Amino acid sequence: MAAAASTSMAATAVLMHRLPATRPAAVFSPLPQRPSLSSTPFKLLKAEYRRLSQLPVKASSSEESPVDANELFSDLKEKWDAVENKSTVLIYGGGAVVAIWLASTVVGAINSVPLLPKIMELVGLGYTGWFVYRYLLFKSSRKELASDIEAIKKKIAGTE
Repeated sequence: MAAAASTSMAATAVLMHRLPATRPAAVFSPLPQRPSLSSTPFKLLKAEYRRLSQLPVKASSSEESPVDANELFSDLKEKWDAVENKSTVLIYGGGAVVAIWLASTVVGAINSVPLLPKIMELVGLGYTGWFVYRYLLFKSSRKELASDIEAIKKKIAGTE
């Protein structure tokens, strides 16, 4: 019995000597392997970061700002004082806020219906395609669109 035990121990010792001490285990992961930080793109980024971090940066304050708050408020006050019918402006402004709120509510309700948003997307794509074909594809129709826009601008400005 002792001879058999010593023989199996000797065989185990011989086999262990032939096997590598550290054998890398195969790891199977559904995720792609993460690139090492020593790879080329990371080396380039690291070099670029070092180069940019050596640039001198100086913060300064200037007394001039692109938009002066006092000037802005004084211009608004002058324009508001120039308005003849202030109640009409307030009613139109309030109506615009209510219209935006109502449109947001309607769009939210339409969006909650399961199939309707996709149909609306298709309608939007169809209208966009028609608009491009009708007004943007050909040179003559682009000129027509530009003249229509200019006519609307003149109507809004009151020069027509």
